[in-house]
Amino acid sequence: MAPPAPAPRQALGMRLQLSDEAAARIRELIMEGRVRPGDHLRLERLAMEFGISVTPVREALKSLRSEGFVVLEPRRGFVVAPLSKRDVQDLFWVQAGIAAELAARATPRIGPEDLRGLEALHRELERAFAARRPDLMEEHNHHFHREINLAADSAKLAWSLGTAARYVPRGLYGRLPGWPDLAVRDHEHILAALRDGDAAAAAERMRDHVVRAGELLVSHLESRGMWPSGEEARH
Repeated sequence: MAPPAPAPRQALGMRLQLSDEAAARIRELIMEGRVRPGDHLRLERLAMEFGISVTPVREALKSLRSEGFVVLEPRRGFVVAPLSKRDVQDLFWVQAGIAAELAARATPRIGPEDLRGLEALHRELERAFAARRPDLMEEHNHHFHREINLAADSAKLAWSLGTAARYVPRGLYGRLPGWPDLAVRDHEHILAALRDGDAAAAAERMRDHVVRAGELLVSHLESRGMWPSGEEARH
C-alpha cells in the first residue's frame, strides 16, 4: 500500500523548507563566485544538482530576486544580478554597525556566568582551530556571537542583523583564507572588553571584527575573478 500523501499544510511546510535550502545554496554559489553576474540560472539544472523538484527552486529564485541576488530578464529567465565590491562592503558595513551596537548593549548585561559561557565557547573555538576544523570553528563562532546578541535584549535589532547576515551563507567563513586566525584573535579582544565592562571598546572591537571578515570575503572574491583587477569599490 502506498504511503498516505502529506496533508496540505505539511506539504506546504516541506516545500517552503526546500525553497529556503535552495535559496541558501544559490546564495552560496553567488557569494563564492561560482556563478557570476550575468550568468543564467537554469531551473532544471539547479533542481538536478540539489536533488529536488523545479518548484522549490523557482520559489527560491523569486525570494532571491526580492533580496537583489537575481533579476528576471525577458526571454532569459533568472540571471545573477550585478554584485560590485562596494555591494559586498556595504553588506558588512551594515552588519558591523548593528553588531557593534548589540555588543555595546550586551556589555552591562553580561554577568560572570554569561562571561564563563562565552569563554568556554572561545576555548572550543581554539580547540577547533588547533585541530584544523574550520567547520567546527564556524559553529562555535556562530554560538559566540549569538550569545552576545541575546544578552543585548534587543530583539528587533538582532533580527535586523540576522537579515543582513543571511547574505553570507553559513559555512563560507570557514573556507576563507585567514578567517580562522582572525576569529581567534578578534574574539580574544572582544572578550577582554566584555570582562572590563567597557561597552565602547566592545562595540569598537566587534565593528572591526565584522569589517575585517568582509575584507577577507572581498579578497576571496577578487582571487576568484569576480571583478576585474584593480576595480574601484563603487556602485
